[in-house]
Amino acid sequence: MTAADRLARLLALVPWLMAHDGVSITDCAEHFGVSEQQLEVDLWLLVVCGLPGYGPDQLVDIDFWEDGRIHVLDPQTLARPLRLTSEEATTLLIALRMLAQLPGVQDRAAVLSAAAKLEEAANLAAAGRYVAIDVGVAPEVREAVDAALRDHRQITIEYAAATRDEVTTRTVEPRRLFTVDGVSYLEAHCLSAGALRTFRLDRVVQAVVGEAFEPAPTEPGPKSDSGEPQGPRPPARTATLLLEPSARWIIDVHQAAEDPAPRPDERTQVTLPLHSDDWAVRLVLSLRGAATVIEPPELRAAVQEASTRAWAAYP
Repeated sequence: MTAADRLARLLALVPWLMAHDGVSITDCAEHFGVSEQQLEVDLWLLVVCGLPGYGPDQLVDIDFWEDGRIHVLDPQTLARPLRLTSEEATTLLIALRMLAQLPGVQDRAAVLSAAAKLEEAANLAAAGRYVAIDVGVAPEVREAVDAALRDHRQITIEYAAATRDEVTTRTVEPRRLFTVDGVSYLEAHCLSAGALRTFRLDRVVQAVVGEAFEPAPTEPGPKSDSGEPQGPRPPARTATLLLEPSARWIIDVHQAAEDPAPRPDERTQVTLPLHSDDWAVRLVLSLRGAATVIEPPELRAAVQEASTRAWAAYP
């Protein structure tokens, strides 16, 4: 249980107790999904919370220790659920709008209904705030991925590669969906590669549902300390670059590690995760001389060859 989880429960607890006066500790604990011991700890914390000054008449007063029944005697300012601010409502609405467009959502109608109710309750239109989200996933692709995951069916996709300027056709067996920084990814067994691959759904041009397949046990993906699946594995290879000040933005955008050792010039040496040589060549060329490849030597040679070909295209 995180501190945020506990805070949310404490804020919801007093209004709920006000609406269920005399509820037993057992029933209250069951409603909030905690043990009776944890609920009592929460109640003891609440009775020492209150308004600045914190005198006896400025603290939340709850009677719960005599007969196993809970009575709120003085809720202070917690008698009603807290209302969302306009900024909080807008943030939540953006998340709901985005969720409604992502594949793998079990009850999309419920998400859309919640978004509509939130927009009406927050009266965002009156405040001149309108939320429109486009996650870049075509509706037909989303529907095909939903069907394939639900029915354990293959899908044939046309995929626009980010590093080779080409669209390839692949047949894959979907395994799971995940989202990183608002971008949806599909982890699937690619029949062409004969291995697990990760595909950005906004790069899937077309998707057609195919025949059924029997899901095979696979090696689980990387997990966090909490045991939750995480995003794609980080690249195993790296490249060392020297960056001019104008190119330092790639440290944040591409998670490059900066060498703390001082240099005599204004350039910065970084270690860049190397997703592929083609990708790195395009990145370095796009920086127009503001990045110099130190290693690996094969990447340095590839950049020199690509730049020579580019110059040869001009008279």
